[in-house]
Amino acid sequence: MSFRRLRLRSAWLLILPFFYFASPRPGLMAAGVTLSALGLVVRAWAAGTIHKDRVLTTGGPYSYTRNPLYLGSLFLGFGVVVAGAVVWFAALFAGFYVLMYGMTMRQERRSLEDLFGDRYREYAGSVPALVPRPTPYRGPTHAETSFSVARYLQNKEWEALLGSVAGFGLLAAKMIWLA
Repeated sequence: MSFRRLRLRSAWLLILPFFYFASPRPGLMAAGVTLSALGLVVRAWAAGTIHKDRVLTTGGPYSYTRNPLYLGSLFLGFGVVVAGAVVWFAALFAGFYVLMYGMTMRQERRSLEDLFGDRYREYAGSVPALVPRPTPYRGPTHAETSFSVARYLQNKEWEALLGSVAGFGLLAAKMIWLA
């Protein structure tokens, strides 16, 4: 099993207990939806920009952070946690995120160094792994990449959108049920 599959499947170990313990309230739902929507926008921009394993993508969101998809996932997941109103679950989510995405980013860095060599190392030395830099990267390996809806669809980013709608739908149903 690939590490990506392991990461995605292990998330289900968190989802079921989360929904069991969730006690969503309107204000926290609104805040959570806002955070998650920001995450979805970042993920969509990244997925519509990247040419996975073919081109060293350094434009668009990749000129601010090397891992905009994972930054978007952080906002998305944290938004769901806020909406569910389970305080201790925030620590559990943070631990899961640091463990799984930390290992994923290290693995991808090695893979990209193998694929793109010094070009990637120069880019990685100028662009942070997760926290965005304040100005876009325009170094020697910069290559502007425009957003493409076809690439967004090809990268199956719509699955994150559908999953979010389903998750917030379940939280809304539980909020109504608890009222």
